[in-house]
Formats: sequence, C-alpha cells, structure tokens
Amino acid sequence: MTADTLDGSTMSGPALVVCSFYSDDEYYINHARQLESTLDVLGVAHELLAITKNPGEDWADICRRKVPFLADVCRKYPDSLVVWMDVDCRLLYIPELLERTTADLIGFQRGFSSPLRIGYAHRTRFWEPALLGIGATAVGREFIFLAEKLEKTSGVKATDDYFFEEAWRAVAAKMSFQVLPSRLMQRSNGKPAAGASPFFLFGSSGSVGEFKEKVVQHDPPKVAKPRRRSRYAKAIEKRLPRALARRLRAVSDRSGLTGQLLGSADSEKVAATSIEGQGAARVATTAVMKAQRGERQDYDAAIARLDELGEVEPAVSAARTSAEAFAHYSLRDSDKQPLLLSWWAKPFPGNYGDWLSPLVVGNFTDRPVLYRRPQQPTAAPHLFSVGSIGRFITASSIVVGTGMSTEGTLLAPGADYVSVRGPLTAAAVKEAGGPSVESFGDPALALPLIFPKADRTTTNGRTAFIRHFTHRALPVALTEDMDELSVLLSRREDIEQFIATLQQYDRVVTTAMHIFITCNAYGIPCALVDFAEFSQMVHGDGMKYRDYSLGAGLDTAVVPAHVSIDLRKVDLDSVTHDFTVSDAKVNEVADALREAVARFDKAVGGA
Repeated sequence: MTADTLDGSTMSGPALVVCSFYSDDEYYINHARQLESTLDVLGVAHELLAITKNPGEDWADICRRKVPFLADVCRKYPDSLVVWMDVDCRLLYIPELLERTTADLIGFQRGFSSPLRIGYAHRTRFWEPALLGIGATAVGREFIFLAEKLEKTSGVKATDDYFFEEAWRAVAAKMSFQVLPSRLMQRSNGKPAAGASPFFLFGSSGSVGEFKEKVVQHDPPKVAKPRRRSRYAKAIEKRLPRALARRLRAVSDRSGLTGQLLGSADSEKVAATSIEGQGAARVATTAVMKAQRGERQDYDAAIARLDELGEVEPAVSAARTSAEAFAHYSLRDSDKQPLLLSWWAKPFPGNYGDWLSPLVVGNFTDRPVLYRRPQQPTAAPHLFSVGSIGRFITASSIVVGTGMSTEGTLLAPGADYVSVRGPLTAAAVKEAGGPSVESFGDPALALPLIFPKADRTTTNGRTAFIRHFTHRALPVALTEDMDELSVLLSRREDIEQFIATLQQYDRVVTTAMHIFITCNAYGIPCALVDFAEFSQMVHGDGMKYRDYSLGAGLDTAVVPAHVSIDLRKVDLDSVTHDFTVSDAKVNEVADALREAVARFDKAVGGA
C-alpha cells in the first residue's frame, strides 16, 4: 500500500490485520517482500508501507513514526485486531489465542520474559515492541490514540516504545490485556524450547545500541543485564560501507576477535575437573570439554557420572551425544601428535553436514583429531575441510575442500590451499592475492569410500524429507508418502546408519546442502529446495550451491528451488535432480584429503 491510502477513512475488515513499514534500504526492502509473501501464504490481511527517510531524521525519529502509522491502521480497520510487527520478523502460523483474543492489548512481555519475571522488576518497560496487538475495543483504541497524541505533542527525543509505555501506564488500570507465552517466540538464529511451538520468529534489527543513551528512557527499578557485545558489533557493521565492513570482519575473523565477541563455547567455560556433586548439565558440559581436548581419564569419569544420574533432560542428552562424537576422534590410541581440525560443532547433538568434517578427515589419518573452533586464534598448523567457513581461514590453515557462503568474502591469501569446494571459492582466493587452486570438490563426496554404496535395485517406494537445522520450527506439511529424518547427528555410527537409511528411499527432499551432496555421492534422486517465505533463515547469498555444483562437475549449476512450506502443493518431480558424481571426482577429493593430511604431517615433523 502507499501512504495516501491511510487517509483516515474507515472500513470494516478482517478479524486480524498485520501492519509494518520499512525504509528504502535493500535490507528492509528484502525483508518486506519476504514478510508479504509469508502473510499471503498464511492468508493474513496486511498493510505494509514503504517510507522515505526525511532530511535530518535518524533511526529514533523513524521508529517513532510507528505510533501514528499504527493509529491510522486502527482507524482504517475499526473492527479488526491490528497487530504491528517489525518487518524483519516472521509469523510461522496464527495461534488461536491471538486470532480470537478479546483483550484490549496483546503482546509479549518486554524481552520476551517468562511469567516468573513479569512486570517491572526486571525491565524498564512492560511490552516488547516487536509485536503488539491493539484490540478492536474502546480501551484498546484509547490506548493507541493517546500514544499518538503524546508522540505528536511531545518534544522529547524518544522512540515508539516510550510513547507506548506512557500510554500504557495511563490506561492500564482499566485495560484488559493478554501476555503471550515466551515459548511462542523463537529468535531467528536460535531454536525452540523443548515441546514449544513458536509462531513468532524474531529478527532483531535496528540501532538500539547506538541510540540507547540518546533517547529518553523510563527509570528502571533495577539495572538490566547488558547485551552481548556481538549485537553491538553487528549494529556497527551495518552502518559501515559494505567493502570496509567486509575487510574489518575479515581482520576480526582471522585475528580471533570474532570469537571473543561471540563468546566461548559452553564447553570452554568449565574449569572444574572434579565432577562430584555436579548437576547433570554441568557434568555433560565437562564431558564435552574433556572430549574436545582428548583428556581420556576426565572424560570417562564424566560419562560414568552421567550413567549414575540416569534419565536426564533432552539438552543434557544432546550434549552427551556430542561428547561421545568428539571422543571417537580425539581419544584414538596413537602416540602421534593430534591433528587440529576446525568445524562447527553446534547445535548439539550436532549438524550432519558439519560433522562430516571430522568423519572424512579422520578416515585419512591415524592421528587423534582434536576440535578447534573456526574463530579460535592459533599459529599452530590446523585443517579446514567441510563447510562454508572460509572466512575464518588463517595463514597457518591447511585447506581441503572448504567453501564460503557469500560473494565477496575475503579469504586469507597465505594459507596452504590443497583444494577448495569449487571455482568460485578459488577465484576469491586468487583475488585476495593467494595461489591458483585447481583441485575442487566438497570433501563429503568421499563418503562412498568410507561407507560403500548399497544396492538400489529395490527401494521402499517413499520419499525422505530432511530439513536444514534452522528450519526445525517451521510447520512444514508433508505428502502422505513422506517420512521426515533428522539432520541432527554427530556420532560416526549414527551418520553411517543415516546414510544407509537414505539409500532405501526412492527420493530425498531437503533444504540442507550436505544432504543434497550426499545424495549426489550415492546416486539418490534429490530435490534441493528452500522455503520461499523463509529463505533468509539459511546463511549466505546462494553462491555456495553454484560453487559446489561447478566443483563437483555436475551438468547443471543447482540452486535451491523456492517452494511453499506446504509440500503437498509442490510438484516435486519438476525440482528433483538425479545426479551421480563421477568416480574420477570422488578419487580427486580423496587424493586431496590424503595430501592435506600429508602436509599436516610435514608441518609438525611427523610427530
């Protein structure tokens, strides 16, 4: 819609209307398109307004425009629940408690807090502004029109939530309100709580860190916890010119500063070696840490303690599974110096594609393999293999098959490049001043040399669906002949069984790239898809798919087909590919892995 459609005229309309606005910035424009697509799929009426930043306006000034905009939408739809949501957030479905609420006001407690922390004891304001519903009631409209009046007449430097809070405090005594359970929210980079069914995906954009001290705040009864430094780093990066931001990010990645900003892994925060009297969660964390370091005695003690504790929470069980996966590689019987390898270990119990890295590298060495976080600084020789983690490569890295997820990523020119995922990554190495890399192929293509191909003359007549781990909260509708398999795997024996199971299916449909690569390696027909309404949930700009396809020697540069989350409405035959990577490519990848291990052996003197 355009601004002139909000002229104060009234019209009766749907029970629920979602509204938002966005500035003329590529980031917000793309999110607005995705939000509109999502709302269309859900069948939700919406008002999305493109706004232009006026001369002299800053982020805080634009934010306060939300108040009169929301008031205008309420005038346009006097009989509807009008819900504001930030443009980079998403609705996964419409919960009945939102659609049928009779409250004057509905939303999340500030900070998405739990009921045990409700009120002002822990927050300076009551409501979370990312999603706020104004009921089609006299008091609900009194609230928003009062906020509008305050915004219009007040000369204070403040954002929208200041005026919402002032209006709330003025009318709260006569208002009915409904606080949405915190379990119904999920952050876009997080995962839902066990048993939760979140409907609201929180994006968290904006310039809160920059403007927090420049706008009027309400007095808190208690000092709030500071936000993690990583959020401020992201806010700063957004405001820098793109080329400069990439260069600063590359320096941060390779120096280890990124790791410090993001914080250490939980396993590295545990200093105690004694596990007597510790709770299950702490014991599991200790087991992970000791397995990562290859400390057999302490690892065995932690696992024994977990056995004594019996049944544990799912998160503890997931951490234990990861600890067992680390231990398989780090506790090998060998007198040789361990090989250091970088890969993403989380989320626990582990993501299939990431955990292929120690599996394939470990197959070509008899050394213990120790985990090194990709962003952890070290001058010691170490390997990078499976994954789009090229941005963290340093001068002491030995690279075999690694790729990147975004065009323009700055790669370390001084690393030892044995091979990369594909020619697009190779071009980035060359552009950075590095060597010409001529060996391509994702290391996962060597899997048939580790777990041989099964006879596929007879399959089970069904389709396997495997989602990317970031999609695990989406309400995907499957066809009757589909079975869903989980991508959350890390132990070698679990991955072996998973691949054996895959080979029993007629076809695989997946949003995870390394599932698609595995299917190519084993000759399993596969549809690589992405959900059009939630395409931003998988990191990167899509170049990694083209890079892989070219590096693997496929006839077509495959990119994910954008489809609906209702797979019952998708013609899967039209997006299914029946590729089998050549034996020559599999052998090329295996030779590169052997060479990378040999170069590590040479770098450490064969110890």
